This record gives sequence, structure tokens and C-alpha cells, in this order.
Amino acid sequence: MADGGSSLFSGFRVLGLYSNHVPHALRYHLKHREFYVVTAAGRNFHTFNVNRLGIVAVSNCLSDDITCLAADRMLVFAAAGRLISAFARNKEVVMRYHGHRQDVRLLLPLGDQLISADSGGDVIVWDVQGGDVYLRLQFDPTTFNVSAMMHPSAYLNKVLLGSSQGALQLWNVKTSTLLFSFPGWSAGVTALQQSPAVDVVGVGTATGRIIIHNIRLDETLMSFTQDWGPITSLAFRTDGPPVVASGSPQGHIAFWDLERRQLVAQQRHAHRTAVAAATFLQGEPLLVTNGADNAIKVWIFDQEGGGARLLRSRQGHSSPPTTIRHHGNDGKNILSAGQDGTLQSFSTVHERFNKNLGHGSISKKKEQKKKKGLSYEELRLPAITAFSSAVTRQSDWDGIVACHRGRQTTTTWSYQRCSMGAHHLQPPGGRRDAVATAVAITSCGNFAVIGLSCGRVDVYNLQSGQHRGCYGDDEKAHSGVVRGVATDTLNQLTLTTGSDWLLKFWRFKTKKQEEQLKLGSAPASMMLHRDSGMLALALDDFTVVVVDIETRRVVRKFAGHHGNINDMTFSPDGRWLVTVAMDCTIRTWDLPSGCLVDCFLVATAPVGVSLSPTGDFLATAHVDSLGVYLWTNKSLCGPVGLRPLPADYQPAVETLPGVMPVEPEQEVTSEEADDVYQSAEQLGAELVTLSLLPESRWTSLLHLDAIKRRNKPAAPPAAPPTAPFFLPTLPGLTPRFSLPAATEAQSKLLPIGSLLQTSALGLALEAAQQSGSFDRPLRLLKDCGPAALSVELTCLTSEGGGASSLLLAFIHMIDSMLASGRDFDLAHAYLALFLKLHLRSLSQDAIAMAALLRLSDRLEAGWAELRASFDQSLCLLSYMRSAVL
Repeated sequence: MADGGSSLFSGFRVLGLYSNHVPHALRYHLKHREFYVVTAAGRNFHTFNVNRLGIVAVSNCLSDDITCLAADRMLVFAAAGRLISAFARNKEVVMRYHGHRQDVRLLLPLGDQLISADSGGDVIVWDVQGGDVYLRLQFDPTTFNVSAMMHPSAYLNKVLLGSSQGALQLWNVKTSTLLFSFPGWSAGVTALQQSPAVDVVGVGTATGRIIIHNIRLDETLMSFTQDWGPITSLAFRTDGPPVVASGSPQGHIAFWDLERRQLVAQQRHAHRTAVAAATFLQGEPLLVTNGADNAIKVWIFDQEGGGARLLRSRQGHSSPPTTIRHHGNDGKNILSAGQDGTLQSFSTVHERFNKNLGHGSISKKKEQKKKKGLSYEELRLPAITAFSSAVTRQSDWDGIVACHRGRQTTTTWSYQRCSMGAHHLQPPGGRRDAVATAVAITSCGNFAVIGLSCGRVDVYNLQSGQHRGCYGDDEKAHSGVVRGVATDTLNQLTLTTGSDWLLKFWRFKTKKQEEQLKLGSAPASMMLHRDSGMLALALDDFTVVVVDIETRRVVRKFAGHHGNINDMTFSPDGRWLVTVAMDCTIRTWDLPSGCLVDCFLVATAPVGVSLSPTGDFLATAHVDSLGVYLWTNKSLCGPVGLRPLPADYQPAVETLPGVMPVEPEQEVTSEEADDVYQSAEQLGAELVTLSLLPESRWTSLLHLDAIKRRNKPAAPPAAPPTAPFFLPTLPGLTPRFSLPAATEAQSKLLPIGSLLQTSALGLALEAAQQSGSFDRPLRLLKDCGPAALSVELTCLTSEGGGASSLLLAFIHMIDSMLASGRDFDLAHAYLALFLKLHLRSLSQDAIAMAALLRLSDRLEAGWAELRASFDQSLCLLSYMRSAVL
């Protein structure tokens, strides 16, 4: 039995996902006068403004991961596999370019054209607007494998291609002509960049050389060599100082002075991985970089000696997060520990509230670091495996305690200072091979309870970091590894569980054991809901048991997972238990009924889960995913019908938040176009339907005379006299021009014969009178403005070229409009103007008067129905407003 996904949770957004290994694209918006940086994040890309690094847009997803990006003034180009897509407004695909036979790896916008190169040696020049192939160049990858492209400044229709064999070629893409070949420098070209000087380009090689070359003279001006491996990116400053920046695979950035021809500064560990791209903003001392460490950074050059400092950044985990927990009671911050060893806080409100608590280190004092002579990596602590946080006393002392992989010592962290704390908690006289496996902070925020792999459970004071005792007679609470520890709300009980299949209850103050409970299997983890006193334990046999700590008995047992249970969380009221497992399912169990009420599949196995204290968001972390995914709780937005799911329930796959499903490309056929829903012209024959014309087209029909008088000019415009080519002069000593003689005014009145023609409206009314359908004359009237409509109605009489039969046909048209109920406002406006113009002549025609009497009866009947409906509605509203309920 299968269903359509989750009935309780809906994907919302992803946190902490900013960049990957794809070089970013920089664009300038003329209207906004602002720079934007575009970074790839899997199958879609994100757009950030450089001023604040705030996210502006998230694009729609492509069918595959994005391999390269490029941007011009209007569009963003993204290549995924062999397909190139053009995005407008940073989101929507407006054009696709098909034609590559291998994966595209380079893109270069050039005016109205786009140049792309693939791994098979094909270089295609596209027409951006039409999507047609303008030119195709084919290279042999064994002799000239295109590895870099650039457009030399002031070189019209020229493109410079670099190869992994080291040679360079200058091509004219309009005439498909090879202009010049450069032999290279016996090293593969990895980067090409235009310098501020015309004809001069920067060439980065795989051996770490930076060559400043004049392509017009084929002359090398200077060269530099960096010791960090290949050049991953090059960037020239354009705000004055002659500096070029080079990126490296180690994440370092070097800055070279072109005048003094030397290294002026270096930024070590700018990124934890290779620098994917580095770009200077035009005319500003700002450098934008991104890397595969999931970071975007903006550097400003305001230091003495030409150095740079970090101005702003957006950084997530460079390795997948393993443990996530909500911090605080408002549910707006999520603490996340990743395999990269960092502890970070992501805000669900705005990215500017994100915090990076940094990477743990063995010693905090720089003097001790220097004395030990340890390197930067050796001082770092391993990744965090488990942590616990409390907000009660976090402003007074450290409120976070973390366990690290393979280490016995646990560390404290300060959320207020965004750094590692002052204490390293280590049991006195313990086994050196033991590892901290579980941690919990009491509800008062004063104590931390830590469990070790040797079975020991210790208590520490967080303010002083002093050891305050341990559980067990022989300083050993369990005979196996401690898998979980917890304390109740009032610090009366301490709960511990271990691989010896036992759950033990201890008195917190005396450290004495009160009771123990034998479990059906070894527990993997433990979670306590303090308000309800419910303790959930995930066992190694893929089942979950719930223990009431008051009665100390198993009250619920849930089975259904087919893999190791990685994490679990309670709802704020303790009614639901959400579990995630390696079988890629997220299950929600209802504790009062003991049933599974929601279950859905995700693409990758979830490793962490946390439900906010307010119950509005569910946060999940997944295998090989750098972000934290948020799911909204549908039950807070409206009624959700939850029913017990059967044992054979087959969950459906739910798309991860921020990853929109890709729709296949399909051509819309005429049959599918006919299936598109179109609103009916009238919902019901008994209803009154108004027209969609603006009110100015019909409300001013009865006031045209007043409008004409108000807009009448004070004096008629006088035409300027035409001057002859040769200006005549009068005889005399003083030169004077001769004025032209006044000509008789010519009449601009049209002959009466030209007006005695039946108008288009008159012809349409005659045809409609015979056919019985008045749609065409009504369309003609709708197209006319107020003044033109008045002229059309005036021409219906015999004086204007019409006839009395046209007046009668117009009355029948109004009658049909009122009978159908459509265009109710136009029918009354047209009738009012018609009677104002022709009431005198209509009163002398008996047939027309009879038709007007029938029309009057229809008007009275229609208004009577409307008046009854209005009165009923007004009476009900008056009662609801004044009645005491």
C-alpha cells in the first residue's frame, strides 16, 4: 500500500548551503547599481548580493549537477552535462542549447553570442536569442585540449583559447579564422585573465607559474611562481594598485605586485579547500572568492602593505553535518556539528544571524602552541560526535558541552562569544583509552553528565570545570559502552544506558542506583522529553521503546524501520516521536495511540533530526549533504487528518527542501492546449456579470458635455504663416522684409454627403437584427472610447446617415444584454446615453416606445432581484455587527 508522500510535513528550505567546487559568476545590475555573485549548489544555483551577501534568488533545478556557470548583463548560463540553459531573473529557464556530444566544462558570454567548450574538443558559438549554432570548432583533445577561454579586451569577435598541453590560440569567431598560435610555456594552461592594460593577459599554469604576456607583440613581460601547486584562478585589481591575485589548491591566495615584480601579501587558509574562483569588483578594492568548502567570502584591501582582511562571508559546513539540535526555546537557531570539526548555528529567520563557533583546538593559548611547535592541523580537535546545550546560564558561563571522535576529553563552548570555552573536562585517574560517547546538561545549566566507552559516567560543574563525582560503586556505571545519559527536570534522577542492555536509574545527588531495566536489545541512542517524562531508546534491532520514568516501565514499542536508527526527537507536547534511520525513512509515531501516523522516504539517508520547541519546523541532516533541511509542520497551518498506517505501508519519496523536481521537456500539443482551464464568461444564468472594462470607459458617458466644456481651449490655435524660400524685402535705405498678404480663410467643413453613410455600428446592428446575435455590435462598442461611442450613437438617426430601424435594433441589443445578465454595467450606461441623445425622436415612434416599455419592465424585474439580495446581505451584516453572541 502506497500513498502520496508525507501528510504532516512539507519541504520548506535548506540552510547552510552556499557554494561548491564550480567557479562563481559575477554580474553587475545597471538598474540596481549593485554586484551579484552566482554560485552553484548542486542542480541549481544561488544568487547573492555582494554588499550584504544576502540571498536574492534560488534558481529552478536542472536535470543534473551544474558543471560551470557564466553570466552577462541579462542572463545566467548554467551547464549540466551536455545541456546549457539560460536563466532569466536568476530563476526561470528561458532558453536551452542542445548540440554538445560531451559534458560542457567552459562557458564564455560574448555580446549576443555564447561560447562553450566540452571535454570532447568541441567549441560551439551560439546565438543567445535564437539558440542556433553560429559556429562549431573541433579540436583534437590529444593535441589541443581546451582548458581555458577568455575574450581579450578591445579585440572584436576574438577569443583566446588555452590548452592543457600548454599552447594558446587566438581565433576570430565571426570568420572562423585562426589568427595566431602561441607555443606556450611547456605547462598546461589552467587560467586566463584579462589585465587592465589592453593586449596584456595573465596566464596561469599547472606548474604554478603566472605569466604576464602581451599577445599583440607575443612578448612575456614578467612571470611569478607560487609554491602551492597549480593556479586555480587569476584576478587583477582595477581600482588603481597593479596587483594580481592567484588561487591555489590548498586554499591559499597570493597577491603579486606588477610594478615591483614581487609577492606583496598572502592570505593563507582563505578556504579549507581549493579556491574555485577569485574575482575583483570593477573599480573597488574588494575580492570575491568561493570554494568547495561551502563558503563565499569578500575580502577588502585596506591593510598596510597591500594585505587583505575578511569583510563578510557566508559559510556552511565543508563536510556533511552529523548532529543537529535546536538551541533555545524560540526555535529560531539550530546547532549543527559536522565532520569538518566545526560547530555552527544556523538561523531560520535570516542568514545574518548565523554563527560559526569555530573549530575546537587542543590549547587556546598561543604561547603554548608556539612552545609545542605543533602545526595548524595538529592543533585541531577531531569532529564532534555528540553535544548538549542549555540556555539557562549561557550568559554566565559555557552552555554547550561536546564529545569528540576518539578523545576522552570533552570541550565546553560559549554560544554568546561564538568560540570554544575555557574548560576541557576529563575524569581524574581514568583509563586513557576511553572515549567520551554521551553527554547531557542539566536543566539548571550548572552540571554536565558525561558517559565514556569504558562504562564510566561522570558529573562536572560547568562554571568551574571541576569534577563532581561519578556513578557506580567501582566508578563504573555500566559494564559496556555508555550509549546515552539524561537528567530529569528537577535534577532528581539520572538515566544511563549502555551496551550491556541495561537502563539504569540513579539518584542525581547521592549517585546511588535506584533501579535498572533490562532491554530487549542493546540501545544505540536515548532521548528524554523532560516535560512528559517519556524516555525513548533506539535499539540495535531497529525498534524503538518508550519508557515512563515515573513508573519505570516500557509503555510503548515501535517496530517498522529496516535499518539502524540514527536519531529521534519529540514534539514539544510529547505526543509525537519522530525517528530517522538508514532505510531513508522519516517516521512519526503517535504515543497516546501507539500508532505510526506519518512516514515518507527521502533520497539520501537522514543522520540527524530535531523538531523545534515551537513545533513549526522539523530539521534534518542527510548523508553526503552539506545543508540542514527544514520541513514545515502542516498541522500548525490547518487541520491535518492523521490516520494509523498499516504494517505493510509503502512510503512515497518526498523531495528534499530546496531541490525542486525537474519537469521533462515536452512540447505542448493542440489537444493539451485545449485542456487548459479557461474561466467561463458567466458562471450562471441567474447571476449578474459585470464587464472587465475600466470604469473610465462607461462612467463618463453622461458627462461628455461638461468634459468638453472644461477642456475647451481659450482660443483656437493659430497656424504659423509659411515663409517663402526667398524672403521679399521692401525698397528703402533700411532693410525691411515684406509681409505676405492675408489670404482668405478656407473652410474645413466636410460636405454633408460624406456624412450620409451608414457607420460600421449601423451595419453590424442591421446584420444582428436579422441573425438575432448582437455579439459583433457589442464588441465594436467595447473598442470605442467615450467620445467615439457618443459619435457612433449619434449617427444612428437619419440625420447622421442612419435610420429608425437602427434605433429599434439598438433597443433590442440592450434587451438581449439584460436578458443574458452579461455586461450589466455597460448595458445601463449605453442605455442612459442612448436615451439622452434620442429620447425626443423615440417618443414619436410607437413601435420604439413599445420596445422601451418592455425594456423598462425587464429593468424593474432585474433591479428587484438585486435589491432583495442586497437587503438580505445588509440585514445579516447589521445583525452580526450589533447582536451579542
